[in-house]
Amino acid sequence: MKLFLLIPFFIFLTKISSAAQFKENSYNGKEDLMKVDTEFSNLSKEKGTNYSFLQYLADDGVMLRRNSYPIVGKDKISHDLLSDDDKNLTLTWAPLYADIAESGEIGYTYGLWEMHIKKEDGTEDTRKGTYVTIWKKDKAGNWKFVLDTGKSGLE
Repeated sequence: MKLFLLIPFFIFLTKISSAAQFKENSYNGKEDLMKVDTEFSNLSKEKGTNYSFLQYLADDGVMLRRNSYPIVGKDKISHDLLSDDDKNLTLTWAPLYADIAESGEIGYTYGLWEMHIKKEDGTEDTRKGTYVTIWKKDKAGNWKFVLDTGKSGLE
């Protein structure tokens, strides 16, 4: 009879342990995604915005930009980015928050961005704004962005 009462108790403990482990894993996933977004920004500062975007862009990625229809697909985005010279600007950002799906395969980050533009007269113009990036893991398990957009106006 005592064994009969212990079985539900052990099932209950197993479920609690499993739920706690899932909560811990999902938290770590959020931290990992924040780290990836920060590394993405660091690469932009080190090697240029266009280079960094192409490194983190999914094949089916989409970019939403001001006064433009959505730019869809890595080929189209690559063409558009490479036709723009980014040597006189530095774009960096800092994620404020990340969340991921329970599956761990899709997530998003949002935060603040800052762009420094060197003018011909030697002065610098600074612009600030907010952004959101939607991320998805590729077949190798790496986070790639599938949607990126930003809004200016935090001057």
